Amino acid sequence: MPILPNPNHVPPLPFRSANLSTLYPPLFRPTPQYRCVRERIDTPDKDFLDIDRHQSRVGESRKLAVISHGLEGHSRKKYILGMAHMVTGLGYDAACWCQRGCSDDPNRLPRFYHSGETDDLHSVITHCLSDGKYDEAVLIGFSMGGNQILKYLGENPDRIPQQVSAAATFSVPCDLAATGKILSLRSRRIYHEYFMLGLRKKVRIKAEIFPEIVDPSKLNGITSLRMFDDRYTAPLCGFNDADDYYAKSSCNQFLGNIRVPTLLVQAKNDPFLPSRCYPRAEAEANDNLFLEMPKHGGHVGFVQSGPDNVYWSEERVKAFLTELG
Repeated sequence: MPILPNPNHVPPLPFRSANLSTLYPPLFRPTPQYRCVRERIDTPDKDFLDIDRHQSRVGESRKLAVISHGLEGHSRKKYILGMAHMVTGLGYDAACWCQRGCSDDPNRLPRFYHSGETDDLHSVITHCLSDGKYDEAVLIGFSMGGNQILKYLGENPDRIPQQVSAAATFSVPCDLAATGKILSLRSRRIYHEYFMLGLRKKVRIKAEIFPEIVDPSKLNGITSLRMFDDRYTAPLCGFNDADDYYAKSSCNQFLGNIRVPTLLVQAKNDPFLPSRCYPRAEAEANDNLFLEMPKHGGHVGFVQSGPDNVYWSEERVKAFLTELG
């Protein structure tokens, strides 16, 4: 599909700043209203995943939206709740799930989530579809969750349930190694420290539960996410090292195989994303991949003015799903 024209997303003047549009929503956005029921499911390897189920606000639904959060997120982050509020207003039920280790309780196994994890996403989707209630399902993901969705759709298209009809992703680190280099820059230090705050806590909890497997002393001297992934994510999740992890988990290599209409929105001023995360050639070669690159938005930002607490990313999903019918 040819690259989509730049959308007419012009945020209020202060939010044309990449960093402000990235930092403002988690710090100052009012929490979107929500009502949900939490459900815990077991995974095939005897771990668990928590899912928040939001019901359609316009009556009984035969449509489902599965919504995936980003690195060090969870199912009740503001951007997740804002999207859930939008899709339930469109007549979808929403399933917002927590990656392993991102729930209120530690997960059962030594490993936690990683950027290329698609089996857990598949478990959530198939569980939600197992009762036959839904004729249609769409996948929506942010940042790491978007990478997982794009990888999932392209790595083995034949295993995708037939109900999955579309996907929308935002601020996706399509090339994990290149993204890691950007986040290691001194100018991105605030983001590194934000992520490491949660990751250090996870490692220390794991070390208490599995002292023979997880060594918290390896946290000393970590100055980049790549170092963390080399010392913890890769060995705990079955990769040789960070390079092996990034090479196998980045979604870029799978984009050509996507078979369902998929929107990929990458703000041009995203402070996390290098040029390799704007897959122009892949979008031009695949009729199902719609790449859109607004000038503004930051990373999972997309702030816009208005009293209703609706962000542009949520309106963009509404328009995309409406266009698909």
